[in-house]
Amino acid sequence: MWPDPLVKAPKEWLVPKYKIGDHRMIRSVGWRPEEPAERANDHILFSRGTTNSNLVCTPAGDIVINTGIAFQGVRHKERYEALLGRPLDVRKIILTQYHSDHVGGWQTFTGPGVETLAQIEQPRVRQEWRTLTPFYQPRGARFLSAMMPRPEHIQQFFQAGREPEEVTYFKETHRFELGGMQFEMFSISSGETLDSIAVWLPQEATLFSGNFLGALYGALPNFYTIRGDRDRSIPLFLRDIQRLIDLEPELLITGHDDPIHGRRQIRQDLGKIRDAVRFIHDETVKGMSAHKDLHTLMREIRLPDHLVPKPGRGPVQWYVRAAWEEYSGWFMHESTTELYGVPQRAIWGDLVRLAGGPDALAEQARRHVEAKRPLEAIHLTDIVIGVDPKHGGARAAQIAALEMLIDQSGGTSFDEMGWLENELRIAKEAISQPK
Repeated sequence: MWPDPLVKAPKEWLVPKYKIGDHRMIRSVGWRPEEPAERANDHILFSRGTTNSNLVCTPAGDIVINTGIAFQGVRHKERYEALLGRPLDVRKIILTQYHSDHVGGWQTFTGPGVETLAQIEQPRVRQEWRTLTPFYQPRGARFLSAMMPRPEHIQQFFQAGREPEEVTYFKETHRFELGGMQFEMFSISSGETLDSIAVWLPQEATLFSGNFLGALYGALPNFYTIRGDRDRSIPLFLRDIQRLIDLEPELLITGHDDPIHGRRQIRQDLGKIRDAVRFIHDETVKGMSAHKDLHTLMREIRLPDHLVPKPGRGPVQWYVRAAWEEYSGWFMHESTTELYGVPQRAIWGDLVRLAGGPDALAEQARRHVEAKRPLEAIHLTDIVIGVDPKHGGARAAQIAALEMLIDQSGGTSFDEMGWLENELRIAKEAISQPK
C-alpha cells in the first residue's frame, strides 16, 4: 500500500504534461464579452461566443443566424451595433439547431414583424432537451467546467431562456429573398441535433454550417457526447458533408473560430474530414464482419497520417465505438447480465472479500500502474472505491493511473481531458479528507 500516496507516488505521476486549459477548445468557445464583433466581409459580421452569432446585413434589413446563450444575447447585439454604428433592423432570425448556445438569446433580437426560421424537428428536440436537462446538466458539468468555469453559466448552457415563439418551420428546404439577396436553408439532420440546418447564399457562394462540423474546425465531428444526448449517424453525416462539399463554397462560416475563405481550401478541409470519418466507419464495419470484438477494434483502428485531424473533442476510439453501436446497439454479447438490471458493481463487495480485502486489490492496481497499464489499474480501483470510497491505496493508484492517461492522451481531446481532470480532482479531494 501507499500510506501517504501523494508523497510516495513516483514524481513523474504527479504533474501531467497536458492541461485542459491549454486546449484550443478554450479559445474557440470561451466567452470574452469585452471583445468586439468582427467582419467576415463587408456585410457579414460574427460575434464570438460559446457558439458564434452571425449577422447578414442587406439593404432591406438584417438577418441574425444564431443568438448565443441567454446571457450572451444582449452583448452580441451591442457588439453588432457598435461595429455598424447603427441600431439593428432585424427582419429574420435563423436558428441552425436547438441548443441553448444557438437559441438562448432569441428574445434579444426578436420583435414585431421579425420572423424566426427553424427546421420542423426543432419542437421535438426542444421538448427532449427540456425534459432531460436534469439528466444532462450534472453530467455535462463533470467535463465542461473548463469551458464555462462559472457555475451559473453552466446552468444557463442547459437552459434555453425564453423559448422562440411563432416560428416558421420547414422540413427539407426553405428559400427567401431580402434586399436582393437570396437565402437557402436545408436540413442536415446528421448534425449535432435532428433539426440541424445549413444556410446557403448562392449569389455569394457563402455557407453557414452551424455546428454540423463540430465545435472545432478541422477536427472529427462529435458523433457522441459523453454527457449523453442522441448519437449522430455516421453514414448520414457522410451524405450531408458531401452535399456541403458539392456546393463549392467560397466562404465557410462555422459555429466557432474564424471564417474560412477560398474554394480550394474549404474543399480540401472538408474532404479530409469526410475521408477520415469514412475510414473509421469502413474499418469498423470490416472488423465487425470479421467477428472482431468492439474493444479490439477500439485499440487497433488508427487513422493514416494523411487523415489525422486537428485536436478535437474525443479520440479516434470513441468514433470507432460510435460506428459500432450505430449498427449493433448496446448488447455486446459478452455477458448474459448485460440484458438485466443488476450491474457488475452489485458483486464488487463479494470480490473484495474473496480477494482478502481492499488492500490486496489496491496493491494489484499499483502493480498495473508501475507496469504502465492504467486502465487495468482503474478496473481494480473502481471495485475497491465502490466498497470503500476513501481507501488510500486505491485512491493513490487511481490518481497515478489518471495522470498516466492524461499524459498518454497527448492533450488532443477536449472532452477526454475534461473527464480525466475532473476524475483526478474528485480522487484527490477524497484522499485529502479524513475517514
